Formats: sequence, C-alpha cells, structure tokens
Amino acid sequence: WGMVCPAETPDGQACGLVKNLSLMATVTVGTPSAPIVEFLEEFGLDSLVDMQLAHAKATKIFVNGVWMGTHDDPAQLVDTLRDLRRKDDISHEVSVVRDIRERELRIYTDASRVLRPVFIVNPHDMTLLIKKRHVEMIGQPIPQTGEEFRWTHLVQEGVIEYLDAEEEESVLICMSTTDLEQSREYKARNGQINLNSADPSARLKSVHTIAPDTWTHCEIHPAMVLGICASIVPFPDHNQSPRN
Repeated sequence: WGMVCPAETPDGQACGLVKNLSLMATVTVGTPSAPIVEFLEEFGLDSLVDMQLAHAKATKIFVNGVWMGTHDDPAQLVDTLRDLRRKDDISHEVSVVRDIRERELRIYTDASRVLRPVFIVNPHDMTLLIKKRHVEMIGQPIPQTGEEFRWTHLVQEGVIEYLDAEEEESVLICMSTTDLEQSREYKARNGQINLNSADPSARLKSVHTIAPDTWTHCEIHPAMVLGICASIVPFPDHNQSPRN
C-alpha cells in the first residue's frame, strides 16, 4: 500500500507486471553496512564466532540477509536503531524489522528497496511529531547555516520517516489525524467511543477491534497511494458518465 499505484497498469497480458511508483515512493540506492555491523558489535551482539551456545530466547540478528549473531534485548536494540535513524546518525534508507514470532531482527541497507514517507506519531499522547513551526519553516533560511529549510530537513528533524514494505508489517499506520483524535477521545473517555454525530455528512467511525492508542505512524495523505498518471484524473471516485 502506497508503494505502487493500484490504478496505473496496462490492459492485456502486461496487466499487473508493468507497475508505476506512487507519488511519494522512492527507491533506495544503498548505504554501507559496515557502520551498522560495528554498532551491533559494540551494543552487545553475541557473534557467531565467539558464541558457544545461544540462549533459547535469544533473537537472531540479520544484516542484509547475513546472520551476524544473536542479541538478548532486541526491543532495546530496535528502539536505539530507530532513534539513530530519526536523528540522522544513520541513513534514512536503513530498514529495521523485528519479527517477534520468528525471534529475528532483520536490518537492510541494500539498494533497490521501495520506501515511502509517513508522519511519526508521539506514542505518549497520540499526536504528530510534526508541528506548525516545521511547516512555517519550509522555504525559510536556517539560522545556523543559512540553508533553505527543505523536505530533507524534516526527515533529519525526525518528524517524517521512510518505511519499506517489510518494516510496514511491524508498525501501525492510521489514515488521517481524525483517527488520532478518536484515539485521544477514547483514552479520555476510559474506553468509551461516542459513535453518534450531529453532522449527517460526517465520515462514519468504526469501532476499532484493536487497541486504538497504539498508532505509530500516520499517512501524509490517502491520495499518495496513486501514481502520477492516476492522480491527475478528475473525480477518480465517481463513475464515468457513459456508465450512468
């Protein structure tokens, strides 16, 4: 979802084989894995060379598909790696995937992976980390360097994060800020959701079957699922006039 345009694909035998990137999707060019491996060794990685017998509950660590060793505290390791990525200490292209069921932690730094940007949600109060001041700074010179504040600076500030298809499986992304408002309302009402709305044209709210206070990211805009060609079609959510 959000990587490849669902509408722009040719008819006939090439249908589904020829794909178009979504509007904000990008492809990685690859970054060196040596700094990641050095960090893992300093962070308590039990190397396969030195390890006699792995702990039964130890998590296997993979870097670009190569088994590097095991670690006893994968949750802390994942949080540290993501903090380093959001602080721009490691490249935003690095993907960190924790598979709890298989007890694996997979880190990817290779090329040719499709990424897409999403807003990061503050887990404590269910609000976006991006604030009004970030939006107002776009296009303005940065006081320290005089450089113009751009999209890359939003990524370096840690308010926008790039995810690949595999890391998306380990996060929970809401569609809009309305879902975050509903989560805060749910928490304020001690688990009760007010489904009655005075506005008959308001978007229907569904009762979440999951805990609604666990969002980790938020979509930038639902229309970003489309590619360039599909996004310029007027009224794409309406029927064609010949079909009425």
